[in-house]
Amino acid sequence: MPVITNIEDLRVLAEKRVPRMFYDYADSGSWTEGTYRSNESDFQKVKLRQRVAINMENRSTASTMIGQTVAMPVALAPVGSTGMQHADGEILAARAAENFGVPFTLSTMSICSIEDVAAHTKAPFWFQLYVMRDRQFIERLIDRAKAANCSALVLTLDLQILAQRHKDLKNGLSIPPKPTLTNWINLATKPRWCLGMLGTQRREFRNIVGHVGGVEDMSSLSQWTASQFDPTLNWNDVEWIKKRWGGKLILKGIQDVEDARLAVNSGADALIVSNHGGRQLDGAESSIRALPAIVDAVGKEIEVHMDGGIRSGQDVLKARALGARGVYIGRAYLYGLGAMGEVGVTKSLEIIRKELDTTMALCGRTDINTIDKSILLPGTYPA
Repeated sequence: MPVITNIEDLRVLAEKRVPRMFYDYADSGSWTEGTYRSNESDFQKVKLRQRVAINMENRSTASTMIGQTVAMPVALAPVGSTGMQHADGEILAARAAENFGVPFTLSTMSICSIEDVAAHTKAPFWFQLYVMRDRQFIERLIDRAKAANCSALVLTLDLQILAQRHKDLKNGLSIPPKPTLTNWINLATKPRWCLGMLGTQRREFRNIVGHVGGVEDMSSLSQWTASQFDPTLNWNDVEWIKKRWGGKLILKGIQDVEDARLAVNSGADALIVSNHGGRQLDGAESSIRALPAIVDAVGKEIEVHMDGGIRSGQDVLKARALGARGVYIGRAYLYGLGAMGEVGVTKSLEIIRKELDTTMALCGRTDINTIDKSILLPGTYPA
């Protein structure tokens, strides 16, 4: 086993162990992948102020997100098909998050169902909702999340129309993989993954199959999903969903100040500054650059979170300094999951917390809740 010191080490190991189509699904963006790359690279442009001769004892990274105590201001983001990175992936990730003390968010398009995750965890998790044309299905999904005691609903607003991701088309992405020669050759090099999949019955979108009339196998499912994402989604739907849900509501996919104000007016508890990990509007501004203007505009009225490009504890600290109450990691924990299963997810969280703790101390702070722009070098971040 190689020595794992950072998230990049986990990425390299995951690339070796996860089938090509599923690794590429997670590790790619839309079109030219420009926004996908800038999400990460723009963090590097933000510089920290080093401080010295300050008492650095008794440090704490503990905070809250939507009133929930967290070991650090980091949640696991909703990611579709997580159970294809590793067998039972959503269950393993949720369990790792629970033991670590951070929120886990289950995707509508997960392999393990809401009920699967609830049966294998004790702490309430969050559920991410995509709005489909079949509103009765959406109502049932919300009711199932309630029955599973999910403590927050994360409504994704930026996937009304699916952008093109070239790698998925070239790889012939399908769940499960189609029995083509190319796939068989690739799977033959991933024995750990194959053994894991042979040992589980969770190999399809279990939030959907068996819960929608006419969707009993993968061929009908693919047709259903292709026609179901709803381009008519609007703020009236947000109001309807908020009323139906009745609990904590987080709106995901806000990149513009005008939309942030509409999010406040909707009565949501938090918004996530997000460009869907660079997987939707290619050419959009990176999340870390979009964050400050949104915080300045609405940060006193609604809790502002962000995702996109976070690969280290330094990135978490920079986002916190620019006003994000909390952040979400997707690829960072998926690399750990693909590399080593539940242990790998825990490792990714440990890496990020250690980096966050140490970097905070070297900036002269001992409490994450005191972090603000004063730890940043002026002129290196968006005003």
